[in-house]
Amino acid sequence: MPSGLVALLDDVAGIAKLAAASLDDIGAAAGKAGSKAVGVVIDDAAVTPRYVTGLSPARELPIIAKIALGSIRNKVLILLPAGLAMSAFAPWLLTPLLMLGGTYLCFEGAEKVIEALFGSHHATVEEAAPIDAVALEKEKVSGAVRTDFILSAEIMAIALADVATQPILNQAIVLALVALGITVGVYGVVALIVKVDDIGLNLAERSNAGVRALGRGMVKAMPPVMKTLTIVGTAAMIWVGGGILLHGLEHYGLAAPQHALEHAGEVAAHAWPVAGGFLSWLVMAAGAGVVGLVAGSIVAGVLHLIPRKGH
Repeated sequence: MPSGLVALLDDVAGIAKLAAASLDDIGAAAGKAGSKAVGVVIDDAAVTPRYVTGLSPARELPIIAKIALGSIRNKVLILLPAGLAMSAFAPWLLTPLLMLGGTYLCFEGAEKVIEALFGSHHATVEEAAPIDAVALEKEKVSGAVRTDFILSAEIMAIALADVATQPILNQAIVLALVALGITVGVYGVVALIVKVDDIGLNLAERSNAGVRALGRGMVKAMPPVMKTLTIVGTAAMIWVGGGILLHGLEHYGLAAPQHALEHAGEVAAHAWPVAGGFLSWLVMAAGAGVVGLVAGSIVAGVLHLIPRKGH
C-alpha cells in the first residue's frame, strides 16, 4: 500500500510539472513530504472501513465519499491555512506540535497493542436502542471525519516540516498536493477494500468454475487481509510516532538517543553489506518502535489512572 500511495503522489507531481516547469521542485517536495506520512496513511486506511460496518452495502460508497469530502475540508480549508499561518508567524510551534502528534500516534498504537494482549479496558456498553438508518449514517460519517481530522493534522504537520524552509507559496502548493493526493489514495483504497466482498460474492455466482473459485477466495481472504492491515497500521503508528519523538528530542539538544540508533543501524549495515540499507532501516525503525511503544504505554497508563466521568 505505501508504494501505491507514493506512486499516486508522483503522478500528481507529474501533472504539476506539465503545468509549469517551475513546479518541478515543488512536485518532488510533495512526493517526499507525502511519503514521510506513510505510517499515518496506513492507519487511516486501516481505520476507515470500520465506519461502514453494519450499514447497507448500497450506502458504503456514498458514505466513503462523504468521509473523503470531509477529509478534504479538514486538510484544505482548516489545516492548510493554519499550517501556513504557523509557518509564517510561529514556526517554533511546529516541532512541539509534531511531538504532540507523535505522542498521540504512540498512544493510539500502544492502546491497540495493550488491548490485543490483555483485552479491552473499556467498559461493556449496554445495547443501545435502535436508531434509524439516516441517523446512524450521519453518526458514522461525523465520527470518521473527527478521527480523520487528527490523522490529517499529523499528515499535514509532517509534510509542512519537510518544506518549512521553502517560500510560503511553495509550501501552500506542496501541502495542497499532499492533501489531495493522500485523500484520493486513502479513500480510493478504502472503497476497494469495502467492496471486495461484494465483488467476490458476485464472482462466486458466475457459471465459470474458475471465476467462482476466485470469488470465494476473495471473500475468504478479506478477514485476514483486514487483520494484517490493522497490524501493519498499528506498527506504523508506533514506529512513526517514536521517530517523531526522537527527532524532536534531537531538535531540543537531546541527540544521544537518535545518534545511538543511527550508530546501531550503521553497525548492522556493515555486518551484512549485501542488505546493508535494509538492515540499517530495520534497526532504526525497530528502535523508533520501541521508543514509541514505551512512550505510548506510559501515556496510556497515565490516562487509565484518571477516573472517568460516571465511574
